[in-house]
Amino acid sequence: MKKVLFMLIFMSVSTIAVLAQKQIKGKVKDDEAKPLPSVMVSLKDKEGSTLGFARTNEKGDFIINTDENGADLNLEFSILGFGKKTINLLDFAKTNEISLAESEINLKTVEVKNRPRLSANGDTLNYKTSDFSDKQDRNIGDVLKKMPGIEVAENGKISYNGKNISNMYIDGDNLLEDKYGIGTKAIPHGAVDKVQVIEKDQPIKMLQKNNTSDDVALNLVIKDDAKLKVMGEVKAGLGAPDRFDGNVNAMLFNKKVKFLNNLKGNNIGIDPSLDLTSFNPLANENSKPGNLLSAGAAGVPTLPQSRTLFNKAGQANLNNLFKFKNELQLRANVSYLYDERKQVYNKSSETRLAGQTISYQENQDNFLNPQKLKGQFTLNGNTDGYYFNNALAVEYNPTRTNSNVFINGVGAFQSLKQDMFALSNDLGYRKKLKSGNILHLSSAVSRSTQPETLNIKPGLNEEILNSGTPYAALNQYLDLPTFYTNNFASMAFPKGNFVQSYRAGFLVQQQNLSTNLTKLQNNGSSELAAASAINDLDWLRSRLYIENGYEYTTDKITATVRVPLSYNSISYADANHDMDKSLHRFFVNPAVSFKYQTSAENYVNAAYSFRNNLGTIDDVFSGTVLRNYRSLFANNAPVSENSSHSFSGSFNFRKAIEMIFGNISLNYSTTNLNTISSSILTDNAQQRIVIPLANQAKNFGLNSGLSKYLFALKSTVNAGFAYSHSQFQQLQNNQLLPFESDNFTYKAGIEAKLTKFMNFTYLGTFTNSKNKTAGIGISTNYQQWRQQSGLAVTMLKSVFLNFSAEHIFTQQSSQPDLKYLFADFNIRYKVLKLKTDLEFGITNLTNVKQFEAINVTANSLTVGTYQIPGRVAMFRATFNY
Repeated sequence: MKKVLFMLIFMSVSTIAVLAQKQIKGKVKDDEAKPLPSVMVSLKDKEGSTLGFARTNEKGDFIINTDENGADLNLEFSILGFGKKTINLLDFAKTNEISLAESEINLKTVEVKNRPRLSANGDTLNYKTSDFSDKQDRNIGDVLKKMPGIEVAENGKISYNGKNISNMYIDGDNLLEDKYGIGTKAIPHGAVDKVQVIEKDQPIKMLQKNNTSDDVALNLVIKDDAKLKVMGEVKAGLGAPDRFDGNVNAMLFNKKVKFLNNLKGNNIGIDPSLDLTSFNPLANENSKPGNLLSAGAAGVPTLPQSRTLFNKAGQANLNNLFKFKNELQLRANVSYLYDERKQVYNKSSETRLAGQTISYQENQDNFLNPQKLKGQFTLNGNTDGYYFNNALAVEYNPTRTNSNVFINGVGAFQSLKQDMFALSNDLGYRKKLKSGNILHLSSAVSRSTQPETLNIKPGLNEEILNSGTPYAALNQYLDLPTFYTNNFASMAFPKGNFVQSYRAGFLVQQQNLSTNLTKLQNNGSSELAAASAINDLDWLRSRLYIENGYEYTTDKITATVRVPLSYNSISYADANHDMDKSLHRFFVNPAVSFKYQTSAENYVNAAYSFRNNLGTIDDVFSGTVLRNYRSLFANNAPVSENSSHSFSGSFNFRKAIEMIFGNISLNYSTTNLNTISSSILTDNAQQRIVIPLANQAKNFGLNSGLSKYLFALKSTVNAGFAYSHSQFQQLQNNQLLPFESDNFTYKAGIEAKLTKFMNFTYLGTFTNSKNKTAGIGISTNYQQWRQQSGLAVTMLKSVFLNFSAEHIFTQQSSQPDLKYLFADFNIRYKVLKLKTDLEFGITNLTNVKQFEAINVTANSLTVGTYQIPGRVAMFRATFNY
C-alpha cells in the first residue's frame, strides 16, 4: 500500500511539474514566406548556455517546453544555407514568427582520398557501419573491431582511444546498462546505420548544460526499416564428439518498445554467462568479501575460454524496455544460468625463502555446478525538469562443487555448497527548482546472506588439526548476513559556467560472521577442530559525511574540486574470543581533476586524490577458518587502515578526417598500511594470520595506444605499450620480504582488406615480467609471445571460408620453453532465399589436449597442467529473420 501511495504521489508531483512548464511557440519561414523545416531553434540565457532546443516540423512550426521564467532569454535559429538569427524573448505567450534569409555557404576544399570516413558533431563521432563492414561479418561486434580508435577485448569489453566505454545505447536508450556483451553478439550489423562515440556522455538531461562528465559511451543508431520489425536468429548445431550448440534470440528496437531476448545452450566451451558481465560495476560502500570458501581450484589457463572449458550450460537472458509519456521508462533485465563444468589439472608450486624451499604437488578433478538467477526492474524518468530512477534487484547464486584432490600423494574428497542471496533497492531523484538549483535525493538499501559449507573426507593435516591421528572428516560452516543502507541529500547551485554542490548523508553496514570448523573422528564423534575454530562476530560500521563540490566548465576547460568530510565509526565484538572493540576516525579525502582542450580534437587530463580507507570484517575475525583444504586463516590485529595518494595524467588526440587516434596515460600511487598478512608455509598447508605491522606499497603505470586507418590498404592498424612497476612487502615464515615487480607489454595488430574477397587479421602480444626479492637475492624473468591471425575468403558471393591460428611461446629461466599452436577452420554457405546459413567447422585442428601454464612471482613458481578439449567438429544451421 505504501509503494502504491508513493507512486501516486510521485506521478502527481511529476504531472504538476509538467503542467507548470511554459511553451514557447513559433513559425520559421524563408524570404518567400515558405515554411522552413529542420531549423534548429535554441533557447539560450545571457551567457549563451543552451536551456532547451527543438527543430521545426514540415510546416515550419516549433515548440520548446521550459520552466525558465527569467529575463534576458534569447531564441537562436540556424540551418545550413541560411543566415543565423537571434531574437530576444519578450513574451512567452506570443507566437514568434521568424524569417530567415538565404546565405552563401563557404566551405573549405576537402580532398576525399578514399572511403570510409568519419564525421564529428561536437562531442559525438559518427562511424558509418557500411563503410567498415563486409559480407563475412555477422553482428555489430565484428564491425566494431575494424573501426579505428575502437578496441574490443576478448571478453567483449569495448574501449575508445584507451578509455573503457560506460554504456552502449541502442537508439539512445540504455536497454542493457553496461552488460552490453549480448548486444554486440546478437545485433546484426546490417540493422545499424551508424555507430556514435559520445564523449563527455551525460545521460541525465538536466545536467547536460554544465557537463563535467568524463565518460565515453557508444550509441547504435538503428536503421529506420529495422525499427519496424522483430529481428533475430535461430541456430542449431550438432558435432563430434557428442557436442551441441543452440541459440534463439529476438529483438525489436522501435520508439516505444525495445527488447533483446535470448535463449542459448551448448557444451562446446562457450560460457553464456559472459553475456551477463558487468564491465563497469558501480562502486558502493557495501564492502563485503565475496565467497570466503573455495575448493582450491587452480583457475583457468591463459587461453580463450572456448579452448579450455568442459561445460554443459544453458541460459535465458531477457531485456525489455517500455517507454511511456513524459519521458518515463520501465526496464526489466532478467537472466538465469545453469552450468555444469569439469576441471582436471595438476599443479606444482615452489616457494623460495632464505635457507628453505617449500614445494607441493597437487592434482584435482573438479565438478562444478553454478547457477545464477538475477532480476533487475528499473523505473526511470528523465526530463529537463526532473530525473527519477529506481532499481529493484534480486539475485540468487547457488553453487555446488565436488572435487577429488591429491596433495603430495594424500587423497581426499571435498564438497562445497554455497548459496548467495541478495535483495536491493536503489532510489535516486533530482528536481530542478524554479531558481535553477538542483535538488538530489538518494537512498540505497540491501540485504544479503551467503551461507557456505565445505566438507572434506577424510580429514587432512592431522598433524595440525588432530594431534597427528587420522580422522574421518573435516567440516567448515560459514555465513555472513549483511544489511546495508546509504542515504544522502544534496543541492547543486549552477551559475553560468560554475556549479557548486553540497551533500550530506549517512551510511550503515551491519554484519554477523558466524563460522565453526568441526572434525569427525573415526568413531563417529564430532568436536571443534580447535578451541579457536569458531566465530560469532558482530560488526557495525557507520559513517556520517558531508561533501563540497565545485565544478567549472568552458569550451576548453573542465575543472572539479571535491572535499568529502566524514566521521567513521566501527564496532565489533565476539564473546568467544573476549573481543569488544571500537574505532572512530575523522577523514578528509580531497580530490581534484583538470581537463584542458588543447584543440578541437585533443585534450589533456590531470587528477590527484587522497583517500583514507578502513578494512572489513574479513580483517578482524580471530577464530580459525578453513578457506580451502590446505589454507587456514585467522587474524590478530585491529581493523586495517590505509591512506593513499594517487596521481594521474593523460593526453588524448585524434584526427577524425585522417582517422588517427592516440593516447598516453600515467598513474602513480603510494599507500601506507597498518597491518600485514603473515603466512606460515609448509609442504602440506598454508596458515595465514593478519598482524599489526606498518608497511607501504607503491605502484606506477604507463599505458599508450595508437590506432590508424590506412586508406590505401583499406586497413586498420593498432599498436600499444604498457608498463607497470610495483613495490610491496610480504611476511612469509617470519621473514619480511621486500618485493619488486616490473611488467612490460607490447602489442600490435591489423584488420586488413587484402582484396574485395579476402580479409586478414593479426594481433601480436609480447609480455615480459621481471620480479625480484631484494632481501634474499632471488629474481625471476617470465616472457610470453602470443600471436593470433585469421584469413577470411569470400567465394561465389555466398560461400565464406575462415582460417584462424594462435601460437603461444612461453619462456621462463628455470623451466623448459612451452610452445603451442592452435588452428581452426570454418566454411559457411549462405542460402539467400531461405535466409539461412549452413556451416561446418573444426576447432583445435592440431588436437591439443593438454596445456601447461606458468605463474611467476618474485620468489615463487607455479606450473599448472590442464586437460583441455581436443579436436571438435560442428555442423550448424542458422535461420535469420
